[in-house]
Amino acid sequence: MKYQMHKAPMGWNSYDYYDTTVNEEQVKANADYMASHLKEAGWEYIVVDIEWYAKGAGSMRELYQYIPFAEVQMDGYGRLQPDEERFPSSANGKGFGPLADYIHRLGLKFGIHIMRGIPRTAAHQHLPVWGTDVTADQIADPSSICGWNPDMYGVRKNVKGAQEYYDSIISMYAEWGVDYIKCDDICNTNLYRENQYSAAHEVEMLQCAIQKTGRDIVLSLSPGPALIEKAWHYEKYANMWRITDDFWDQWELLKNMFVRCELWQNHVSEGSYPDCDMLPVGKLGKGFGNEWDTRFTKEEQITMMTLWCMFGSPLMIGTDLTLLDEWTLWLLTRKDILKLTSNDYTARQVYRDEESAVWSCLNVNKKDEKEAYVALFNFTDKAQEMECVLLQIEQFAGYKQSFTNAKELWTGNEVCVKDGCLKAQVPIHGARLFYLQ
Repeated sequence: MKYQMHKAPMGWNSYDYYDTTVNEEQVKANADYMASHLKEAGWEYIVVDIEWYAKGAGSMRELYQYIPFAEVQMDGYGRLQPDEERFPSSANGKGFGPLADYIHRLGLKFGIHIMRGIPRTAAHQHLPVWGTDVTADQIADPSSICGWNPDMYGVRKNVKGAQEYYDSIISMYAEWGVDYIKCDDICNTNLYRENQYSAAHEVEMLQCAIQKTGRDIVLSLSPGPALIEKAWHYEKYANMWRITDDFWDQWELLKNMFVRCELWQNHVSEGSYPDCDMLPVGKLGKGFGNEWDTRFTKEEQITMMTLWCMFGSPLMIGTDLTLLDEWTLWLLTRKDILKLTSNDYTARQVYRDEESAVWSCLNVNKKDEKEAYVALFNFTDKAQEMECVLLQIEQFAGYKQSFTNAKELWTGNEVCVKDGCLKAQVPIHGARLFYLQ
């Protein structure tokens, strides 16, 4: 059975700030910061994102994000290894083991990004597949290549050596101490418009390989948008799946996320979490050659955190944690809001139009006095007074007590509920999240 969790994963991912360039020293610095400032609030995963195996990654930024047929660190069985120049502790075949040990000693968990498939260079060199008499070219599918990163060929379905290849890399990751795998070019293989889930068999092989290790490893699928008609498959074989393409600090992308969350709200469950993607807060983009401060206003960041938490999305911070300002640290450590990502809480969209949205949330495990929440979202370019009649909310049907008071969690303000109606002033692109009493 796949790994079951009591709440959606929370952690840090290197991509939004470092792109392909992150190194061991930087990963350790972010892990140290998380252990000291974020762990108590529930943050625990440290994830090294794309191309940790690529030599010279980021050195041809003006031409390529991912250099075609660049030199990669690889063992004799076509299994990618950390670039020793950026990750010196990986030398002499140690892989990510020493770095994972370091992170585990901090009380945190370690994750890596991988691309679906087998390295193209391994296929071209006819390298053997570990534990078989098959070579990489025999299991590789040259017609299945990621449209934006040329590092890999897809792995064929139902051929000798295919499952064995995935078994070999996942067992190696387990030996290193990996707790989280983000697999890319697999949730939506959108290069193939006629079959945007052409790699479904590779999802199954990955999960099969994970279960063989006996280790609790989160399987996260990217990129999106995930296909709602394939929800059953994501839920069966993965722990997380991206419901969007790369999410960045643009208001229109944030507003559109309400559409995606409405579509996927009935598919959040124990061990299965539709993923709204990373939180682009703080400083971003240094590895892309253009560092900037998040373009989201503070109110937009509150909107994002409110929606992600109520919906039950995984939470992955995309900045350099060591550069966090006091306000952003406060935003990310609100235990009273972060707890909504637990499986104990179920949220639903009540209403949405072009100007606003309303979401409700209940602690479904409390039988008598249930915890009830309502969030009001303002999509317009001016502050507006919003209201909702609480006992008309379907999720609150049968609630035994009348609501008389509400505490707004971001501001701490108390609001009187009159005749069952909650009214509040909501700022531009902002949100107000109420605990109902």
